[in-house]
Amino acid sequence: MTNGEQAITKDQQASDTPMTKDAAKKLTHILYALYAASFLLGITGLFAIIINYVKRADVKGTIAESHFRWQIRTFWFSLLWVVVGAATAVVAVGYFILIGVGIWNIYRIVVGWFKLSDGKPMYQ
Repeated sequence: MTNGEQAITKDQQASDTPMTKDAAKKLTHILYALYAASFLLGITGLFAIIINYVKRADVKGTIAESHFRWQIRTFWFSLLWVVVGAATAVVAVGYFILIGVGIWNIYRIVVGWFKLSDGKPMYQ
């Protein structure tokens, strides 16, 4: 086996091993921060959802697993309601939908982040 093949094998092994609980918790904190920052820099929410999907299997079996599900659902439902709000903004009701989505998003980030800080999974 050549050095290149050994390096690939080691990289593959590293990516196949699940994260430690501490690393998963730290990553989840970072993702909550990215979602919170998306209120100012919208693009950070896209980075966060991509990381959620890429690292989802790595956090399986940790408390971060339920937080990842919470974050993913928050992202997609928020996107859905932002589209609905933007489409109905012409008739003014959309502005209320957009305000509601903003409040709901803040609620989801705050509640999730506090539960993560307390070491608790979501949905309990």
